[in-house]
Amino acid sequence: MTERTFQLAGVDMVQLLGYNDGNLQMIEDHFDATVSVRGDQVTLRGTGQEITRVEKVIKELVYILTKNGNLNTGDVETVIDLVTVNGSGPEVAPTDSGDEGEGAILYTKTGIIKARTPGQKLYVQQIRKNDIVFAIGPAGTGKTYLAVAMAVAALKNRDITRIILSRPAVEAGESLGFLPGDFREKIDPYLRPLYDALDDMLSAERLRSYVEKRIVEIVPLAYMRGRTLHNAFVILDEAQNASAVQMKMFLTRLGVHSRAIITGDVTQIDLPTKTTSGLVQIQNVLRSVPGIAFVHFDKNDVVRHRLVKDIIEAYDRYSANGGGDPKGAAL
Repeated sequence: MTERTFQLAGVDMVQLLGYNDGNLQMIEDHFDATVSVRGDQVTLRGTGQEITRVEKVIKELVYILTKNGNLNTGDVETVIDLVTVNGSGPEVAPTDSGDEGEGAILYTKTGIIKARTPGQKLYVQQIRKNDIVFAIGPAGTGKTYLAVAMAVAALKNRDITRIILSRPAVEAGESLGFLPGDFREKIDPYLRPLYDALDDMLSAERLRSYVEKRIVEIVPLAYMRGRTLHNAFVILDEAQNASAVQMKMFLTRLGVHSRAIITGDVTQIDLPTKTTSGLVQIQNVLRSVPGIAFVHFDKNDVVRHRLVKDIIEAYDRYSANGGGDPKGAAL
């Protein structure tokens, strides 16, 4: 007998297992193996060949569920039949290629979201260990994207009941008052990057439903004042543009069973000259507080276009040679 355990982070386990675990029962009826599920952790027991086939079935079903947003009995029967006959499912699931599924944070319609650099892996580890995590580093290192993925995974796993995403609405060279439209239209460009991340991780229909039901909220930082957030995953993006007062206000919003991630790049501060960045100050204020972690990224963690790393290095050289520290260019 062999035992194998793996995790399916961010997968809707209720849909995967079926009503009254009906899908799970179908799998066990067709293979000489047992399947135990606890949270997002799956444990298989049986002969090596049988548990390999069962794992393939489960991961194919995850792929279909993630791609289509639902799973029916016919899907389960089809996958079981194909794996029984020739050992492969109808499509090659992303989880079947090497160790691609290792360390997965979230399964999406376009593939697996996972940490890909040493800095990102440390980041994910610290998020799982601590209630508050600060991620500081240059653009393109996945600070915000991975934070949103962790939040969506926690929501799907029912670890929390809502996600709150926030950004300070600080002008980078232009004034809100001169931008066209009403307040919502003025503020939308500041929040758009958060919507973009969610668009990659949730279907349009589900995201719309979550927003309508206030399961997912995307709000300017100023709107956080006076709130207490229970059972929530709270993310503050572009935190270098939060003042020291705003940073304290944000951190004291956390309620019971809530977690927070604060991301920012201290080289891209757009605050008035005499205003202290809360992200700069907080590194001294909270450095030794248990349950709070600071993760620092560098150019080696950049996962955008290959030229982004070269651009960051060029700016670093320019500053080191006395060229100043250019601000306001949001890479």
